[in-house]
Amino acid sequence: MRLAVSTLGMPGEDLDRAIEIATGHGCQGLELRLHPDTGVHAGLDERERASVRERIEAAGLEISALAGYVGICEPGSDEPVIEALIADLRLAADLGAPGVRVFPRGGDPSVGARRLKAVSGTAADLGRRVLVETHDEMATGAAVAALLAEADCPGTTGAIWDLLHPWRHGEPPARTLAELRPYLGYVQVKDAVSAQDTTPVPMGSGTVPLEESGELLRAAG
Repeated sequence: MRLAVSTLGMPGEDLDRAIEIATGHGCQGLELRLHPDTGVHAGLDERERASVRERIEAAGLEISALAGYVGICEPGSDEPVIEALIADLRLAADLGAPGVRVFPRGGDPSVGARRLKAVSGTAADLGRRVLVETHDEMATGAAVAALLAEADCPGTTGAIWDLLHPWRHGEPPARTLAELRPYLGYVQVKDAVSAQDTTPVPMGSGTVPLEESGELLRAAG
């Protein structure tokens, strides 16, 4: 089991600081939040992309994923969503990241499935995946699995299991793992005060079932 640290938890910190934190705590990777304040986003030019990749590789780290903000089921026209996602996938290819995180941001799986199919050719050509996080209206493993099953693009799609959201919506970790196991890209580990109060707290000091989830993941290999 390899560990990465996410810049989602480092608002305002730049890439060099994120690399310092990851290497200083024995992590093997970084999940990179796509936002101007992190220095990593789809607006980077070729030279800037090369610099990001070189700095991460020089530190001996890998990128677990790019944490994008595209809403794959977001209501409205398909074109802006597809264009934004393709831009993020191209950035992932340039940086050597295996995939791009997306949010559901909508509850209609047919919308998301249609868009995942639309980008599957580009994703395949680039050798990248679109990773749907358990979040928003599709916070459970069952919901994300249903979306990915409908999309039926196994080579270019996957899931991110955020330990907080399925649990706070009443889905036990064993059920989440069973639903997502065929699709699972990686797991985001975090802790919070409670299912009702999702204020982040240091891991092990909240109520998210981290130990149970860890045992399940280790048993599953």
